[in-house]
Amino acid sequence: MARVQYFVVLHENEWKVTLDGKHYGPYATQALAIKAAVDAAHSTGKKGTDAQVLVQGTNNQFRTEWTYGNDPYPPKG
Repeated sequence: MARVQYFVVLHENEWKVTLDGKHYGPYATQALAIKAAVDAAHSTGKKGTDAQVLVQGTNNQFRTEWTYGNDPYPPKG
């Protein structure tokens, strides 16, 4: 089964969460977008599908922020 990936991106100067090519948001800060993405990924994971949150960096590369089953929920901090 494929892992569902939630991407936190800065799109048109607004923080958004992208899933399957669709943008959700905007969120006032990157931290709020990450929280929304982690909450959604956690909900997906509880339904039996692996889920992960990736965050776009300043170099347009993505880093893993949170993975269902590997990282604590809710995340610290």
